[in-house]
Amino acid sequence: MQSLLKHRGPDWSGLHQHDDCYLAHQRLAIVDPTSGDQPLFNEDKSIIVTVNGEIYNHEELRQQLPHHKFRTGSDCDVIAHLYEEHGENFVDMLDGIFSFVLLDTRDNSFLVARDAIGVTSLYIGWGLDGSVWISSELKGLIDDCENFKSFPPGHLYSSKEREFRRWYNPPWFSEAIPSAPYDPLALRIAFEKAVIKRLMTDVPFGVLLSGGLDSSLVASITARYLKDTKAAKQWGAKLHSFCVGLEGSPDLKAGKEVADYLGTVHHEFHFTVQDGIDAIEEVIYHIETYDLTTIRAATPMFLMSRKIKSLGVKWVISGEGSDEIFGGYLYFHKAPNKEEFHQETCRKIKALHKYDCLRANKSTFAWGLEARVPFLDKEFISVAMNIDPEHKMIKREEGRIEKWVLRKAFDDEENPYLPKHILYRQKEQFSDGVGYNWIDGLKDHADKHVTNKMLLNAPHIFPHNTPNTKEAYYYRMIFERFFPQNSARLTVPGGPSVACSTEKAIEWDADWSNNLDPSGRAALGVHVSAYENLVNSVSSSSSKAIIPENIIPKIEISPIGVAIKS
Repeated sequence: MQSLLKHRGPDWSGLHQHDDCYLAHQRLAIVDPTSGDQPLFNEDKSIIVTVNGEIYNHEELRQQLPHHKFRTGSDCDVIAHLYEEHGENFVDMLDGIFSFVLLDTRDNSFLVARDAIGVTSLYIGWGLDGSVWISSELKGLIDDCENFKSFPPGHLYSSKEREFRRWYNPPWFSEAIPSAPYDPLALRIAFEKAVIKRLMTDVPFGVLLSGGLDSSLVASITARYLKDTKAAKQWGAKLHSFCVGLEGSPDLKAGKEVADYLGTVHHEFHFTVQDGIDAIEEVIYHIETYDLTTIRAATPMFLMSRKIKSLGVKWVISGEGSDEIFGGYLYFHKAPNKEEFHQETCRKIKALHKYDCLRANKSTFAWGLEARVPFLDKEFISVAMNIDPEHKMIKREEGRIEKWVLRKAFDDEENPYLPKHILYRQKEQFSDGVGYNWIDGLKDHADKHVTNKMLLNAPHIFPHNTPNTKEAYYYRMIFERFFPQNSARLTVPGGPSVACSTEKAIEWDADWSNNLDPSGRAALGVHVSAYENLVNSVSSSSSKAIIPENIIPKIEISPIGVAIKS
């Protein structure tokens, strides 16, 4: 099991056994790389912890534990000691992203928890012999578990109760409509804090810069405040930025412009449609999904991550989550009222662990690279989701485009963060921004390998989440070859979508039911490069495609992560 997850942490392999309990860990060393190897222990080694993640407030938490002796400088070292002081109720004290397993050898009980939104990946499984298994990826469970599923974000699991309990209970989770007035300065300060706290590092890092609003703001804030951080003293105040795309893609052009404006050391990575197609099988193995949108976007990110890691960089800061919080997807133009708008943002945030978080985590960790996402900071989400959604509504007649409240918060005339046209650049979904030929090329490739007869039989071959397009069928066949268990296919979301909407939001426009495609270009009448001939097409938000086994050559891959057997 541990060897299957080696890609997630190439810096250290740790294993600890206590009776019939095993904790295994593959470490990507970022904070305290010299002494923070895992598993981690309390003073008498009665509490044992293995963690995937970053605890940004660990120094503050250490000060609250003056009577405890810490063995390492790792940010995760606080977890065992907090448990000693507070029992199972300490998880909400953690500010960061994490999945952890904690073993209390005094009674052989264990505790498992996952961060609020599910930025880190985590799965739980059960064996026929009564064992419970925890792993960062599906592939760590498939050989030993009769049943397994995604570990729910914002929850903990205690072996004492043998049930899940939600520890993250923010006001927005009930989907009640907030009424706080929009304060642009408060929003700006909250996001700057979210970015700055993520600059905690003892190793080289960079920023993903597509030239869209979200990544550009992250890069701008990072570049602005980097010089005053410990990271700058250790590695220099010059920020490195990274962008990927097909030759001449929108993201490459915009990314370079922003990089020049901010003065970053910019790295452009080009790929061809064929490069992406050649990587599809490996991508599906690593990201463990057959969701069409996720695969489209994960492939360029996967290719870019490999090149970033080759430069000696160990983590990157990224812009995931903004579209869900602020209604940035183009279909939000059709939201009928503020209530529907807000409830859709809530639904999107709750599902992030199945889509963008999964993609960002697994596409990067496939190469031992970590992605940090400031838009999904707990404190920032609280501020942003407490704003009266009337202010987030898109009103073109008033000049308010998608994510207007975020754009306005950083529209500083005296000390600008970004050029105006970048600050107000239209939303491009990542799989579109890397080059429109990418999606078109995927469809063409799937069409060559999936026949009409195969697609006709899809309901009988794949009765759950039946693929409705050849591209969807293509991806599904690859996934089923790697992960044939029913539990595996049930971890993948399904249902119709347009331009990345939830199924509920399709009701906002009657024409959308005939134009179900997750590309942003499917938002007809909204996207400047909208599809011109898609009105009568039949696609699916989870459309996928796959090639027969004899067409794609076999590849050998080695994976990694957090695991426990008890």
